[in-house]
Amino acid sequence: MEKELSYDEAMKRAEALIAQLEQSEAISVDEYKRIAAEATALLNHCKQEIAQLEEQLQAH
Repeated sequence: MEKELSYDEAMKRAEALIAQLEQSEAISVDEYKRIAAEATALLNHCKQEIAQLEEQLQAH
């Protein structure tokens, strides 16, 4: 990711990409792979944000 996104920004973008994949009937395999890879990266970012928050909460 070029810039660090907030959890909400990353989740909204991932949801938009997933919706695009679900609604698009005439999408090339290469485009599908690109969109799926971006959505996966965004969701992994969200998971990391949650893990960091959990660590902070456990430290207190």
